[in-house]
Amino acid sequence: MRKIREILRLVWGCNQSRRDTAKACGVGKTTVDDTINRAIAAGLSWPVAMDDETLEKRLYPPLQPPSSRKLRQPDWQALHDELTGHKHLTLMLLWQEYKEGEPSGYQYSQFCELYRQWRKKLDRSMRQEHRAGDKFFVDYSGSTLPIVEASTGEIREAQVFVGVMGNSNLTFAEVTWTQALPDWIGSHVRAFSYLGAVPHCVVPDNLRSGVTKACRYEPDLNPSYAECADHYGTAIIPARVRRPKDKAKVEGGVLIAQRFILAGLRHRTFFSLAEANAAIRQRLELLNNRPFRKLPGSRRSRFEEFDRPAMLPLPETPYQLSLWSKARVHIDYHVEVDHHFYSVPHRLVGEQLDVRSTATTVECLHKGNRVASHARSFLAGKHTTLPEHMPKAHREYAEWTPQRIVAWAAQTGAATAAVVEQILSRKAYPEHGFRSCMGVISLGKRFSKERLEAACRRALAIRGVSYKSIKSILENNLDQKPLPGQLELLPVSHENIRGTHYYNDERLSHAEPTDH
Repeated sequence: MRKIREILRLVWGCNQSRRDTAKACGVGKTTVDDTINRAIAAGLSWPVAMDDETLEKRLYPPLQPPSSRKLRQPDWQALHDELTGHKHLTLMLLWQEYKEGEPSGYQYSQFCELYRQWRKKLDRSMRQEHRAGDKFFVDYSGSTLPIVEASTGEIREAQVFVGVMGNSNLTFAEVTWTQALPDWIGSHVRAFSYLGAVPHCVVPDNLRSGVTKACRYEPDLNPSYAECADHYGTAIIPARVRRPKDKAKVEGGVLIAQRFILAGLRHRTFFSLAEANAAIRQRLELLNNRPFRKLPGSRRSRFEEFDRPAMLPLPETPYQLSLWSKARVHIDYHVEVDHHFYSVPHRLVGEQLDVRSTATTVECLHKGNRVASHARSFLAGKHTTLPEHMPKAHREYAEWTPQRIVAWAAQTGAATAAVVEQILSRKAYPEHGFRSCMGVISLGKRFSKERLEAACRRALAIRGVSYKSIKSILENNLDQKPLPGQLELLPVSHENIRGTHYYNDERLSHAEPTDH
């Protein structure tokens, strides 16, 4: 209105041309002409002795439809339900359909203005337009629910998870012990199961379990959370930091959960999460089936009518929580997960891998490719090793067992097998004697198996069962000597010693008969 008064003053009070007035006021000449024409039509003159509101009404009177023309009012509630229930529907299309049934009806601009005025009469929570089945807002309540430990009487505060569908306001709530990743994802899985379908996107807050690095444009999602979203085929769109209007739905849902659910359970004492969640589920049914005050139906009926048909189907199996971590391959080609060691191909020694752990499996990925998969083990300090991950030399060594080494030694002879058994039995761990046993068996290649077997018999007899002792016996040719305790008969040649032929001749001479 300040510029309108200035235009009137310059043209009527200062006798300026309309072109100069337009330049002085920074408006177009057409605007100046329109203003002067409206003032003349309204019967005004300079000076204008009226306030701005009166002047505006004189210059720009509201349009009065002809009294004889009665226009049919559209069914704004039905139009609103269609607009919010169909993802690609626009006001332009609704207006065109309206004009087909009412050719002399409102024009598009008036149609939109009347719709906006009608929409202002709705509840504040319904002012935002949310497409059917589109968004599911999730957050934790600031209030907690006390749970009493029955055995000790200790009171522990449980966290309240709340989820709200954007279009129908259908609400889900439950309590968990923490806001950590397992509870956070578990609540999502149970929420989708409660809905019986999957929304097109989930809008969480920037809590650490969901978003590892908050950013207005490209937030970094927790890998497990992103994997959960991929399993269900939905998208994660975190709210902007310190922008509560981005998740106004869940803010209102949290407030309702606090007032209707938690306040309604304030006189009850719970001794377990299961008991508390059962009571919360009962309150949820009351809330979701309670009729709206200013809209027809309830949260449940609107969900069934609009949201569910537009949502994604649930997958055949629910998501199984997996935890992601990074691990560097040690020199023994194993990675550590919860104090247990799992093997990977030995060529990856020194490389950093992504490790995906579930309750039943452990997967190792290198540059996005899975290189190892193991059954999950919770034995601390133990190893899970696959033979194909080992170098050839290690694989052959790993195949050695006490029974196999004894059987290998038995191919040389019983004495060699007995020597190997004694060597292994003297060690606290049989593996510690593998090297000595292999050394004994290898002597058969150098000296022959027959000599090794004889040397082992001597070693057993003299109680010198060791690799060095048997090697010394062979090198000194003692394996060819009689064993201790055995008499060695050597041939003797001497003139005073008569041989066996002498005694044989003597016996023959006595046996001959004599003639008498």
